[in-house]
Order: sequence, then C-alpha cells, then structure tokens
Amino acid sequence: MSLADAVTPAKKGAAAKPVRAWQRMLSGRRLDLINPSPLDIEIEDIAHGLARVARWNGQTAGEHIFSVAQHSVLVELIARRQAAARGADIDRRWRLAMLLHDAPEYVVGDMISPFKAVIGGDYKAVEARLLAAVSLRFGLPAQWPATLAARVKAADRASAFLEATRLAGFAIPEARRLFGTPCPLDSTLERDYLTPWSAGEAKARFLACFEELVAEAP
Repeated sequence: MSLADAVTPAKKGAAAKPVRAWQRMLSGRRLDLINPSPLDIEIEDIAHGLARVARWNGQTAGEHIFSVAQHSVLVELIARRQAAARGADIDRRWRLAMLLHDAPEYVVGDMISPFKAVIGGDYKAVEARLLAAVSLRFGLPAQWPATLAARVKAADRASAFLEATRLAGFAIPEARRLFGTPCPLDSTLERDYLTPWSAGEAKARFLACFEELVAEAP
C-alpha cells in the first residue's frame, strides 16, 4: 500500500474518513507522519521515545534493552573519537546530527536493517521526511551534506560493531564483514556505554548530551 492509498477512501464516492496518520505525543503535540512539521517536534518526546525503543529487536544481553537513545549517545562519542584519530574536530552542529541521526525512530520504531531492505519504499520516505523535520527544528539542514552523511554512517557502523559483538552475540569476523573496521574504546568507556541503561537513564543522558551541544551554540 502506498502512502496515498493509506489516506484515500477505498471506494469511489464514499464519504469514509481518511486513516489517521498522526501520533499524539506526551507533550500534547500531534505529529503528522506524512507531512511532519518541525513545529510539532519536541526534544523531550524524542528522548522519551528513543529511550524505550530497543536496538536489535531486543535481542541483546543485559537486564535492560539497549535503546536507540543509548545508541545515539554512543554514536556521538564514537564520531568524536574517529575525528580525533584523523587529527580533526567535529563542528557542534555535526555532533548534534550524530545524536539525532535515528530521531525518526521515536515515531516509527527501530526496524532492523534486513527488514528495511525487504520493504524499502514508503518506509524510507516517511523516515526521510521525519528526519528533515527534526533537522529543521534543531537548526540543521533538511538535507544533510554528503560528507556529514558519510561521517554519520561510519560512526553508526562502528557503534553497531561494538553492540553486535558485546551485546548481540555476533562473532568478531562476522561483525567485521557486516559493519567494517571497529573504533575501539577503552574498557571504562565500554563498560559505561555498552552496559544497557534503564529507560530513565537513557532518556536523561540523551537529553544531557543534547543540552550540552545546544549550550555550545554561538
């Protein structure tokens, strides 16, 4: 079914109401999934939702899920480590993009990559529109530059390698084939960032990272 089919009455001449395509958030906002407005996006809603969305379909070790909020904080850390290895710094706005790269999942959930590859199409379009709205809401370009997108992907894959091997039962050779070269972290950071946090801690640390990056704005 296409997005157009989802909001169009099934029978010609019918007075049927269109299918609801918005979600009510705890903030009271109603976010339209088909035409999302940046004005309906709140960071508290994003943090709350992502802290309750499980990575790896929940197939991870630990008392708590490994949430998308925790993954996002880890990606931002890894991006800084990767930049330092190149002898470079990351602009504050690009660090913010790292943190928000999976923000649409507070609405659509974290669909695992194999399933995304199967359905493609409309799902990707919805996700892209949501990311564009989130980006505009927080001062990022609606369409990310290719260089930024590449840096996000590199940090995301490096994070996936660590999550896969430390939490999701993947062997290191398999993870290398799927996710490429890892970005090693020292043991203290690994224990902190790869021990699944509670939903409350994940939300708090995601918001703390966001507030730190916003505070750095000129």
